[in-house]
Amino acid sequence: MRHVTAQTAPVPATSGRRDRLSPDAALLFAYGTLQFDDVLEALIGRIPRRVSACVPGWRAASLEGRVYPGLVAAPGSVAPGVLLTDLSRREWVILDAFEDDRYDLREVSLTSGGHGLAYVWPAGEVREEDWDAEQFRAHHLEEYAARCARIAPGLAAEAGQ
Repeated sequence: MRHVTAQTAPVPATSGRRDRLSPDAALLFAYGTLQFDDVLEALIGRIPRRVSACVPGWRAASLEGRVYPGLVAAPGSVAPGVLLTDLSRREWVILDAFEDDRYDLREVSLTSGGHGLAYVWPAGEVREEDWDAEQFRAHHLEEYAARCARIAPGLAAEAGQ
């Protein structure tokens, strides 16, 4: 399988984890496993409000050896997903603890003209093909959500909840 290196995306300098960003409520752009009710329910115990959204100049790339994707810069592409619109501070902390340390929380522009935050795969090798949400649903969702349910108590404890 051929690998390509993710390009560095033009993003604001305020990248980092949620605890280093403004305390104001923010929208989370979910393009991978966090789009699925079963995963959200397992991690934070509820399904947040959400709306469909897309981010231009990015794609949800398949990652070698992983069932989840990484958002990488891709001029001319548009990554589909959802905006989670009502996450609490506690839920942000849990999601930050859940996300792989290689992800960077960054502001992204939406096709609607607004902005949201997204966990971006900042560098490293990614697969050439885009991540397939329906393939994930069919082949990995049940096991992945069960794993999320097993680790959720530790994430909440790590988050001081």
